[in-house]
Amino acid sequence: MSKPRSTPPSGKRSTKTADLKGRIEPHFEASATHGAGSKAKKAKATGRTAKVASSKGKRAAKTRSRSSSWLGRFVSKTAYWGLVAGLWATIAVGGVFLFYAAQLPSASTWKVPERPPNVRILAEDGSLIANRGLTGGKALRLEDMSPYIPQAVIAIEDRRFHAHWGFDVIGFSRAMVRNIQQRRLREGGSTLTQQLAKNLFLTPERTFGRKIQELILAFWLESKYSKAEILELYLNRVYFGAGATGVDAASRRYFGKSAKHVTIEEAALLAGLLKAPSRFTPARSPKRANRRAAVVLAAMEREGYIKPNRARKGLYQPGENARYFNAGPENFVADMVLKRVRAKIGDIKQDIVVRTTISPFLMTVADAAIKGPLQAKGKTHRVRQAALVSLAPDGAIKSLIGGANYAASQFNRAVDAKRQPGSAFKPFVWQAALQAGYSADSVVADQPVRIGKWQPANYDGRYRGSVTLEQALAKSLNTVSARLTQRVGVSSVVATARAMGISAPLQRNASLSLGTSEVSLLELTAAYLPYANGGQRRTPYVISSIKTANKKTLYRHRAGIAVSVLDATTLSEMNQMMVSVVERGTAKAARLEDHVAAGKTGTSQAFRDALFVGHTAHFVTGVWFGNDDNRPTKKLTGGGLPAQSWKTYMATAHRGLAAKPLPGLDAGAQRGVPFLPAKVAVPTARPRPGGIAEGGVADAQDAALRTRMDRAMRRGSDGGSQGNRDHRRGILDILLGR
Repeated sequence: MSKPRSTPPSGKRSTKTADLKGRIEPHFEASATHGAGSKAKKAKATGRTAKVASSKGKRAAKTRSRSSSWLGRFVSKTAYWGLVAGLWATIAVGGVFLFYAAQLPSASTWKVPERPPNVRILAEDGSLIANRGLTGGKALRLEDMSPYIPQAVIAIEDRRFHAHWGFDVIGFSRAMVRNIQQRRLREGGSTLTQQLAKNLFLTPERTFGRKIQELILAFWLESKYSKAEILELYLNRVYFGAGATGVDAASRRYFGKSAKHVTIEEAALLAGLLKAPSRFTPARSPKRANRRAAVVLAAMEREGYIKPNRARKGLYQPGENARYFNAGPENFVADMVLKRVRAKIGDIKQDIVVRTTISPFLMTVADAAIKGPLQAKGKTHRVRQAALVSLAPDGAIKSLIGGANYAASQFNRAVDAKRQPGSAFKPFVWQAALQAGYSADSVVADQPVRIGKWQPANYDGRYRGSVTLEQALAKSLNTVSARLTQRVGVSSVVATARAMGISAPLQRNASLSLGTSEVSLLELTAAYLPYANGGQRRTPYVISSIKTANKKTLYRHRAGIAVSVLDATTLSEMNQMMVSVVERGTAKAARLEDHVAAGKTGTSQAFRDALFVGHTAHFVTGVWFGNDDNRPTKKLTGGGLPAQSWKTYMATAHRGLAAKPLPGLDAGAQRGVPFLPAKVAVPTARPRPGGIAEGGVADAQDAALRTRMDRAMRRGSDGGSQGNRDHRRGILDILLGR
């Protein structure tokens, strides 16, 4: 009997399938033995499967363990080395800070430096003429400023100002990102505190070290001062362009008013200047300034300082004040005052207020009086500059114009320029002659004269024969001036000029009689003061008082002891002769309608300078026209533009003032006095070698007798009445055979 198959073919396939798939297929020919074997195989297979599964689990667990261990080690190492790097970075940064901090003074000595003092210069009526000093304006408390100013500055410069502690991390990061994007350094990210630190303590150089020091000082400022104090310090110290430091100076510079009254639009314009003062100043480019102001207004809206559409964007027009702020004639006065303040009180260590004698109204009139003729006839006469100074009889300077345009040239031609006065110096020659015994009616020959190698001639080339001193001064005869100087002596003329107030060097030669020694317009005009105030020499002054901001008086002008330099007779005759100059002489263009005026024209050699100095009982005023390079004008004389400008100024200055007679003259005796006619012809005579040429009647007269007669008449009269003058003329007519 054949042995039965233990497993049919199909069973074998089932077994293989079970081995492969892990499950047991059913058997068709089952036996107990076979069942037991089958169970053994099953157990063996199950064990093998479990072993494989266990092995795989171990390998997976080992893999997971390795992965977890590597990640942990990575995180651990990263944290460790990050901590190490951070520690070293902290040490490095600290070292850098310490290195640059060591270059600063000791922290115990740090303090906010005093703000540079401001000099506030006021007119006689208390109105502001100008501010002088490094700031150009006074410091204001934060609560005294327009509230729009700090709002505009914070909105555009440092919108997290109230949140940070001196360094704005967010703002700095944003600025650096933008710089990287634009591949250039356009934004610094500095806070207002950092900017203040730079302005107070550091130089403007852009270096890494300076930036670190700036940050150190910013932290110190934040620890020492409140936000309000920092903002106040900043606004009073920051530069706003066009010479204005501090918000008050900037407001006055651009808007002509205090920072207390600044509007929203104006505050935006001021804040916009901080980015680049010289670029955005409205004095240079109003359009650019307005565009920048619009950006600031948008920032103010964004930060909630103003409501949308609250401000009128782009409507501000800076106008005259911004463009011509530094061109006004008052700046000539301000510069002069600042020099004199230092001379009176020394170094200026605190804010001061200077009250002056200047009249704003007369300054305006004076500026127009010289600019009008310059613009109308300057090219015709080839003259480009002019100056004017006007004094009260006591020496107070009421107006002073140092040139045609302060912005173009700050040189003060009324005070600092020394020019030849020409015939405007002749009154001192005539005065010396009167003091030597001559009178206004004394006769001198107008004919060719030679003094050594010098032979002066009259302006028109004519000679009038015998003339009185009054006639000679009215016609400004050079030959007569030379003769008088020769007769009374150069030293006497110099002494007379010194007594009247001329302190400039005077050349002791005969040409001094024609005004060849240089003198300033202010000094020359002041020398005419005794003719207007009754014979007293006065020193011109412009400062009435100097006080601190707390109204403590540092200086007050006090009139000195009056020094009389003219006796009544000489004063009377000098005024009468100079009245004739205006009424019927070379200065007829200066004649006033309602006030009696006296004065003298002057023209220097080659028509380089043209002057007129004249006076009334109210003012003494001098006017000069000429060129800075000393080029000759086109035959401009003192009786031309200077006399015309003088009349324009004085006519307006005297409006509302009562007519007063000049000292030494009666009110009714100042006009209508006829000239003595020169009836005697003087033949041409040859000059005597080394002396004065005389001829005709001049030679026939006994000079000693004429002098004695004049002196006798002086002793018997006060020189001020019409009758005495007629009496003297009658005697002279008899002596001269007229």
